[in-house]
Amino acid sequence: MGGGFESALSAHVMIAEKSALMGLPEVLFNLFPGMGAFSFLSRKIGMQAADTMVRSGKVYTATELYGMGVVDVLAEDGQGEKALYDWIRKNHRSLNSFQAIQRAKQRVNPLTVEELYEITEIWVDAALRLSERDLKIMERLVRAQNRKVTEPAIAEQAIA
Repeated sequence: MGGGFESALSAHVMIAEKSALMGLPEVLFNLFPGMGAFSFLSRKIGMQAADTMVRSGKVYTATELYGMGVVDVLAEDGQGEKALYDWIRKNHRSLNSFQAIQRAKQRVNPLTVEELYEITEIWVDAALRLSERDLKIMERLVRAQNRKVTEPAIAEQAIA
């Protein structure tokens, strides 16, 4: 959630399993995703859709994101790695055109390092203005997320 999704947005092709959950929860604690999400999303799905998505704080399934044009390849659950290799096998002969298209997209709608730095500076300024209440909400969200990760692991250890 959050940072992992934001990082995945930087890829030229996003492959996800149907029930994978992704979102940008930063607005829930009065911030915004400042490490590239808005830049990548606005180029991929348009400014209006990116704005709506970033402001919502909603958690989406990969199926929903596929319908929005964020996810490029939708895999059955448990088949993500297979989908990746299938995509490579299907597209390896057209690597030259794939790379040329990516360069053309960058030329038409450039994403510069300066843009990313400037947005990060906006994020830092916003982060420095967070209130105690915002920080407490952030802490609660982190604890809830950690519980979701650790509880299944503890249950799995108890079974073993």
